Amino acid sequence: QVHLVESGGGLVQPGGSLRLSCAASGSIFSMGMGWYRQAPGKEREWVAAITSIYTTTYADSVKGRFTISRDNAKNTMYLQMNSLKPEDTAIYYCQTIPPTYWGQGTQVTVSS
Repeated sequence: QVHLVESGGGLVQPGGSLRLSCAASGSIFSMGMGWYRQAPGKEREWVAAITSIYTTTYADSVKGRFTISRDNAKNTMYLQMNSLKPEDTAIYYCQTIPPTYWGQGTQVTVSS
């Protein structure tokens, strides 16, 4: 069993940047990983994914602004978020697959 803990969320002005981290309690070497987000009253939305061989994919809404990465030696995944917009406001969750584990989320608020 792997426990995931997200961190790095907070309040940022439009155009600003944040880097989210997802720290795993065990090895993520063989796992694909991804980020999802959910705003109040809305469905959970896929944001980005990175495979065990470092192939990355992004939702159209974040392409060119967000970068997903991983450091297997540190059992950590990251989401670098640049040029943030108010519509990026959400709770951000990290996920592993397979097997599927979820973190508890970290709040990102983009507001002036």
